[in-house]
Amino acid sequence: MYAIIEDGSRQYRAEEGGHITIDYRDVKPGDTLELSKVLLYHNGDVTKIGQPVVEGAKVLTQVVDMPKVKSMIQKFRRRKNSKRLKGHTQPFVRVKVTSIVG
Repeated sequence: MYAIIEDGSRQYRAEEGGHITIDYRDVKPGDTLELSKVLLYHNGDVTKIGQPVVEGAKVLTQVVDMPKVKSMIQKFRRRKNSKRLKGHTQPFVRVKVTSIVG
């Protein structure tokens, strides 16, 4: 059983027991989130495709942790004595899919 969900401008494949890294929200580890924009629901022989979303379907998740990704941007021009180093830290929310309601 899996579902294709939309969060922000991205789409994710959610399976029960699996983990998804989604955009940042103001939540704490242990909180539950309900993702209701289900685009596709598949359970064995039953497949529901939304127009644009599947009515009554939702994915229930639990927040596991709040990872951060540090990316460094470096610009360098040789022989010009010109260097620039810039950093950015993007926060995310990692959730565990507890159940998919079709």
